[in-house]
Amino acid sequence: MTHGDRNFIKVISVVAAAYVGLLLAMVLANVMLITGDLASAWGTLARPEIQQAILLSLGTSLLSAVLSIWIGTGIAYLVSRERFPGQRLVDFLMDLPIFLPPLVIGISLLILFRRTPLAALDDVLGVAFYVPAIVLAQTVVGVAFVYRTMKATFDSMSTRQERIAQSLGCSRFGAFCKITLPQARQGLVTAAAIAWARSFGEFGPVLIFAGSIRGRTEVMPVSIYLELNSGNLIGAAMIALVMIAIAAVVLFVARAAADEQKISQEGGEQ
Repeated sequence: MTHGDRNFIKVISVVAAAYVGLLLAMVLANVMLITGDLASAWGTLARPEIQQAILLSLGTSLLSAVLSIWIGTGIAYLVSRERFPGQRLVDFLMDLPIFLPPLVIGISLLILFRRTPLAALDDVLGVAFYVPAIVLAQTVVGVAFVYRTMKATFDSMSTRQERIAQSLGCSRFGAFCKITLPQARQGLVTAAAIAWARSFGEFGPVLIFAGSIRGRTEVMPVSIYLELNSGNLIGAAMIALVMIAIAAVVLFVARAAADEQKISQEGGEQ
């Protein structure tokens, strides 16, 4: 390794160490703040509205992730495998929620359901400022990330086995379920983890479209916002730590599942 190569590695290592250190410092800052007043921190978690917010966050993010996987995977398969008029436009629009500011998504959903003919449907079903608004806001963003992940996965896969299965009498749907999805399982795990993480941490669209109604539409990010507004910084830090812990557990499980699938796939190829 030349002197220039060693310097290059040193620079990257310093940047990596600084960034990792920043991440650890962020978590430790929350821990240090909470340890200064554990009674207040645990008291925040003991409140019924916070416990309900935790359960609501877990429930809506799981449902949103499932919907995102179902919708995003189907659209990604269609765009990757078929050629149709407006395909480039569909591909462009599917990426739009990733680049739009979150508040724009929230206000657009609110206008759609409260200032258009859909308002009549909203009056009957109760979407805006209710739990369905949380799920819809989370799903709109989650689908975009699933789509991008799964389209890249499908684009990298050969269609040979699908065509062979269809030539032997298998339906398109059967080939998709028995051939395509098993081959794309690593991408599916990644997409599911991303969709859940985005749903779990979604704040802007949820706050505008679902509101911050305690006992009805309060999810954990909204709880942090409300606690900060009331001057309870320690309580907000405690909720943030719970979110970090939940996200870390899900990330660990997702990575373990992806590694196991990668090992089994490599073993099958051998």
